[in-house]
Amino acid sequence: MTLPRTPPRVIRTADMPTTGSLRYIPPAVSRIDDTGLSQLWVQDLALKILYFRGYLTGFKVADAMALPFAGVTDQVLEALKREKFVEVKTQMGIGEGSYQYAITEAGIARAREALERSQYAGPAPVPVAVYNEAIRRQSRGRPTVNARNMGHVLDELILSETTFNQIGPAVNSGASIFLYGPPGNGKTSIARSIGRLLLAEDMIIPYAIDIDGQVVKLYDSVNHELSPEESTESSGTGGLQIGVKADPRWVKIRRPFIVVGGELTMDGLDLVFDDVNKFYEAPFQVKANGGVFLIDDFGRQQVRPRDLLNRWIVPLENRIDFLTLHTGRKVEVPFDVLVVFSTNLPPRDLVDEAFLRRLRHKIEIGDPSYEAYRQIFKKVAENKGVPYSDRGLAYLLQEWYIKRNRKLRASHPRDICDQILDISRYLGTEPTMSKELLDRAAEAYFVEL
Repeated sequence: MTLPRTPPRVIRTADMPTTGSLRYIPPAVSRIDDTGLSQLWVQDLALKILYFRGYLTGFKVADAMALPFAGVTDQVLEALKREKFVEVKTQMGIGEGSYQYAITEAGIARAREALERSQYAGPAPVPVAVYNEAIRRQSRGRPTVNARNMGHVLDELILSETTFNQIGPAVNSGASIFLYGPPGNGKTSIARSIGRLLLAEDMIIPYAIDIDGQVVKLYDSVNHELSPEESTESSGTGGLQIGVKADPRWVKIRRPFIVVGGELTMDGLDLVFDDVNKFYEAPFQVKANGGVFLIDDFGRQQVRPRDLLNRWIVPLENRIDFLTLHTGRKVEVPFDVLVVFSTNLPPRDLVDEAFLRRLRHKIEIGDPSYEAYRQIFKKVAENKGVPYSDRGLAYLLQEWYIKRNRKLRASHPRDICDQILDISRYLGTEPTMSKELLDRAAEAYFVEL
């Protein structure tokens, strides 16, 4: 089993979903009431932005709040001007949007009061009820896979027929997959290939969510990949533009593929409140809504596997998650996530049978056969520029596997070829699968336990 080439290609076939259409289009925002936010809240947001950034034109304030200027931001600035919280300094161009605004002493006092409640000064949030509806509507657009498009996605992996035929139904379930088996056989690569399949379709999410005046930051440039169309459909903050009436609080992304490993804690699965900035960061599974959430190295987290699985019982069965504000209030959000657990540990060492039954699809990724290992080595050698030799591979298998009772791993061909390339560059010779280079590569790579 070979690892996918880097960077992974996005599959484009007749059977694959297209990125051009969206399953949900947010209603246009043409007045403050359309935002679902109070006018005072939006005014405070504008003041905080001016407090932090200094002089800004009306268009720049609208851009920073991710709200239209006409009918929304212009009304906010006009109200602040009447109350003497802002003043017009100069005009930078044509139209009211080009007026340059500055915050006054009274505005600074009010901004500081607002900052005591929350330091958030970014794109205006979307009410949680609107976010929930958007996720539910877009869940209907999740791609359905079959043997043909799964073959396209997994064409760079050498898999047994049994394993291949298990992956497709697991992906279509949209629920949970448990990948287990020895290390180095491609469990993470399979999960990433599943992600590539889902990433072929776009969805939209808000930059932030509003829950009773509390801001939850959702969009994350590290974990979310912008749609290629976003740059042509957006301006300023990247808000989604639909005709002349827009709700720029939304951003078009690829369906997310989020990976966590041993660093995952129970706290990371609930709303994370920043005591200094006084707003929330969305947990991993909420950021992964509409896509894939891979828990890699399952069983090596700082919490017990049983506790971690307990956290997922209700969301996996009911497709609903409950998040807790620091006030103790619980908030319901959709759980539209394909959760993939990947582990090198024996399942019996992690959880009991009752817990495993709750994970719908269990797929063992075992060691490759000798023929599969040969196919992997041949493909890797070709990709890396190492001339392949059946005779050289036979020598490697006999001397370094059979004689030493060593198990085959799908990752070994890649690593051994890398060793050959490193040694040949040092010696100033061409890389080959000669006995000498294979022995030196194996000596440097394998550790006798």
